[in-house]
Amino acid sequence: MKLKYTEISTMAAILLFLNLFVLSFNAQSVVHSFTTPSDHDFSYMQIVNDAADLPLEDKYDYIVVGGGTAGCPLAATLSANYSVLVLERGSAPTAYPNVLSEEGFILNLMQEDDGKTTPAQRFLSEDGVANVRGRVLGGSSMINAGFYSNADREFYVNSGIEWDMDLVDKAYHWVENTVVLDHINGTKVGGSIFDEHGRRHGAVELLNRGNPKNLRVGVHATVDRIIFSSKGSSISAVGVIYNDSNGTSHRAFVRGKGEVILSAGAIGSPQLLLLSGVGPPSYLSSLKIPVVHPQPHTGNFMYDNPRNFINILSPFPIQPSTAKIAGITDQFYIEAFSSTPISTTPYTIYGDPAQQTKINSSFGLIIMKPKGPLSYGNLKLQSSSDVRIAPNVQFNYFAHPLDLARCVSGMKKIGDLLNTKSLKAFRGTKGYKFFGPTLPLNQTDDASFGQFCRDTVSSFWHYHGGCCRKDG
Repeated sequence: MKLKYTEISTMAAILLFLNLFVLSFNAQSVVHSFTTPSDHDFSYMQIVNDAADLPLEDKYDYIVVGGGTAGCPLAATLSANYSVLVLERGSAPTAYPNVLSEEGFILNLMQEDDGKTTPAQRFLSEDGVANVRGRVLGGSSMINAGFYSNADREFYVNSGIEWDMDLVDKAYHWVENTVVLDHINGTKVGGSIFDEHGRRHGAVELLNRGNPKNLRVGVHATVDRIIFSSKGSSISAVGVIYNDSNGTSHRAFVRGKGEVILSAGAIGSPQLLLLSGVGPPSYLSSLKIPVVHPQPHTGNFMYDNPRNFINILSPFPIQPSTAKIAGITDQFYIEAFSSTPISTTPYTIYGDPAQQTKINSSFGLIIMKPKGPLSYGNLKLQSSSDVRIAPNVQFNYFAHPLDLARCVSGMKKIGDLLNTKSLKAFRGTKGYKFFGPTLPLNQTDDASFGQFCRDTVSSFWHYHGGCCRKDG
């Protein structure tokens, strides 16, 4: 039987993933000690201020709302020639050492959410799926699994925007040279922001490349509203109102042709736009929010990557590891994680918060994410006046049949992987020991796999959308 090129590519990707997955599990079972602050470059702390120490009113060339994965590199770039204020609602990473190490990845997600400053802000979507938002300088790059890859060229070609690809490549280079370790161009292998000692190098370290004379960062700064000014039929954002941790109100304005740049994440950005009067007029009016600019799609087209997985107890100790490799096909992605014993299962962290199980063994996770997604939902305000009250978000996982079909295909592929010789060491004489969800026994029953996908769906924390200017 001859295989098509696409089939060969798929098998190559999966085999590459499988071999590296086994290598990661068979690594030495040495558990490294947690990193200390001296292991990181905290030069950026010289520009970080508590918002309470910032002026009650000030002016800048640019104001960046949100010091996360996008806000930090953008602010650093702009500071070469302009004065920049970054406003971040969370703390500096130094306040929560777990965000600084690979070993702290799961522990950080397990940490009790204090509702104010803990770096992982938990929320439950209207779909009933647990999720988290980054609430720390560096954003979700400080709480995620640290996997890095460049966007596909296909994305740029199909975006409808004329990109300067030379500039795009240069943008990748300075980021990769600063925070990405062992990235191999053109592959999905080795792209990690964790170094060989398990230290996390998140987006916050990109601030070190900025001009400290032009760059100021305020933490514990909750932006309440965007200030707009109208001139004729033109409306411009000219500043923001933000509160510090003491509840004191501050105002920051932009000079001349300066800009307010909103990079508060896929949930914070549409929420702030709606609260500031940018959104569907009828919806805003129903909440008694004055309409500043009619934008019918604000809060709509909210997407999230669904994630399904299995957890395998290991018969021997394994070194904890986040995703540094990925098997990629044109239908789905497969990644592997491993961890030392913890008191809460990944099913609790990633799925139903009510399920708690004591684990005394090392374990591995095989995770699948369908390509896309095509399904989408929306974001609605719970409060028309208080930005601190999280909005309601619904993603409608698997509403599009192709998303479900891709999940079925991906989980079947994981079933195939479990039957390979490469994972024989984990199978034991009595078969695999699972905790949490287990695959359907009938590997050919698409309906059972479809129900498995619906019943075990969790988030890959890749939610996006909500600020579309046009349909979709």
